[in-house]
Amino acid sequence: MTGENGRRSIFITGAGSGIGRAVARHFAARGWFVGLADVSEAGMAETAALLPAGQSHSQRLDVRDRAGWDVALAAFAEAAGARIDVMFNNAGIGVGGTLDELSRDEIDALIDVNVRGVVYGAQAAYPYLKASAPGSALINTSSAAGLYGTGGLALYSASKFAVRGLSEALDLEWHADGIRVCSLMPDFVDTPLLDGPNNRAVNASRRESVVQAGFRFTPVETVAEAVWRAVHGRKRVHHPVGKIARQLACAARWTPGLLRRRLLRLMASAGVGRK
Repeated sequence: MTGENGRRSIFITGAGSGIGRAVARHFAARGWFVGLADVSEAGMAETAALLPAGQSHSQRLDVRDRAGWDVALAAFAEAAGARIDVMFNNAGIGVGGTLDELSRDEIDALIDVNVRGVVYGAQAAYPYLKASAPGSALINTSSAAGLYGTGGLALYSASKFAVRGLSEALDLEWHADGIRVCSLMPDFVDTPLLDGPNNRAVNASRRESVVQAGFRFTPVETVAEAVWRAVHGRKRVHHPVGKIARQLACAARWTPGLLRRRLLRLMASAGVGRK
């Protein structure tokens, strides 16, 4: 189904950079009207400049603000022809390191953005997705870290398990409404999320940690294509993206004991958990 202007529409959080920007470009290139939401107005402006003229609408949004969600979605729906076809719940932050290293502020911030923000987005978008169904979709960004608990990323991993569980539950709750619900589970993607240090207790950036562990990055364009397939492809809830994510999904399902031993060896080689 399409809106009054003949175009389908997608609302994207975290659209000021990284995966959100790549998804905005991917969908806009295929004629979709794109809603850009982020706490960074400068980032949104940079993304909008990369899109065809007249194919986007920008709205500053802190995903932790439930009332702000209602304002942002109403404004976008008006700009998009009174409908929203896809909600891409993508905004998130990363905090690494062992749990004992994290401050209370770091814990609260990650849970607020990665869990509360996703729940708020799903709840706020539901009336719009129901109105545009069948064919509407909620896509939540989880992570390969939501496939098996990852030492050194305990809190981040837990937040992505929450997103995974929410997606599974809403897939059931919203099935009768004709709304597709999926979780995106990418592995290591080189985005600004990796710019900062793991946490306040360490100096090395998250990007350096990935490189030192010997992992390769999945191109952000590959993730954007995965979102497109999640909206249009075969119905399944979870979408691992990247070679490592696919291997982890297989191992978590079929050989969890072997996976645990491998993760313990990886942690030992990286010195995770040693004091």
